[in-house]
Amino acid sequence: MRRGNIKKFGQVKNKRKAFVRSLITALIAHGKIKTTAARARVLSAQIQKLLTEAKKQNLSARKTLLAQLSEPMVKKLMSLAESFSARSGGFVKITGLGRRKSDGAPMTLVEWIK
Repeated sequence: MRRGNIKKFGQVKNKRKAFVRSLITALIAHGKIKTTAARARVLSAQIQKLLTEAKKQNLSARKTLLAQLSEPMVKKLMSLAESFSARSGGFVKITGLGRRKSDGAPMTLVEWIK
């Protein structure tokens, strides 16, 4: 098991956390986002944890989510979690889109599975 191997994206910890939080907020708000493959993998792991917590639908879960996200995003995530109540995992789908023209970075589309 590889421990401590996280993508750093050339940023310090607090900027990296804010960056991932902005990706999570964009996915919750828009339902799908287009990003690089490395960012999509990090986003997928984080959103799985948050949605699993939101599926509990209790006050403790709500407060845990509020520590990481804003109030409107928590409300939207809690309502979204109801539609995933029968599913135990795999809430997002990552689809490859090819390489970005400017720098050749592999691009992906991250969206909710319905």
